[in-house]
Amino acid sequence: MTYPRIVRASAWYDLIVTAGFATPWTYTMLHGLLTSTGESLGLGGLPPLDPFQVLYANLMGSVVVVWALLRLIKPLNLHGLLDGIARALFASWQIYALTHGATRILWLFLVFEAAFGLVQLIPWLRELSGRN
Repeated sequence: MTYPRIVRASAWYDLIVTAGFATPWTYTMLHGLLTSTGESLGLGGLPPLDPFQVLYANLMGSVVVVWALLRLIKPLNLHGLLDGIARALFASWQIYALTHGATRILWLFLVFEAAFGLVQLIPWLRELSGRN
């Protein structure tokens, strides 16, 4: 798979997974789905909805949807590098949340963040180290 295809695949993943976070109405439905799924799998549910949680979910969802659209339209190598860095940050904050009692359903998101982050960063790290 070529690097731009990897960038585009990560963008499709983001668009599909994150679109539900982008509006208060879709996030309310997604919150219910994630909570019921987490509870049925024994991973725990999300905390009850409050206006700040909805606001931050919508901010994150809106920005990630726009970022995903950019990478779908123009999957540049630079976009892959920046997305890999963003995923490393997201994965770090997800690990932080998991170690501080967040619902274990977060592991499902963490796996994809880490995988797409590594796939997009490894070529850059190899280039920096002089290996191709």
